[in-house]
Amino acid sequence: QVQLVESGGGSVQAGGSLRLSCAVSRATVSNYCMGWFRQAPGKEREGVATINSDGITNYANSVKDRFTISRDNAKNTLFLQMNSLKPEDTAMYYCAAATANCAGWVGYPQGNFGYWGQGTQVTVSS
Repeated sequence: QVQLVESGGGSVQAGGSLRLSCAVSRATVSNYCMGWFRQAPGKEREGVATINSDGITNYANSVKDRFTISRDNAKNTLFLQMNSLKPEDTAMYYCAAATANCAGWVGYPQGNFGYWGQGTQVTVSS
């Protein structure tokens, strides 16, 4: 069973930065489509970014040019570098893995992701 464990969340002021990590076990991170999702209180979970097995990335418009998704194959870890954080970025952040190649997907079909972490909380104050 693939296991995903997020870390790196916390509280930060607007304009600050955080780097989230997702440690992957019982799977090879470079063989999966990996994604970051978030869910704010009272809202549906939404896709933030994905990186497919070929390294192609995709970002939600709301985070484009501020967030960067990457992976370290040697450490089998997924990252999300978040810069210029805004209060509206406050949410629980989840990493997820899909066995299919996600290049060309329209949006972030959560049903395609079979493995999910427990989440890490990010709080951005104004």
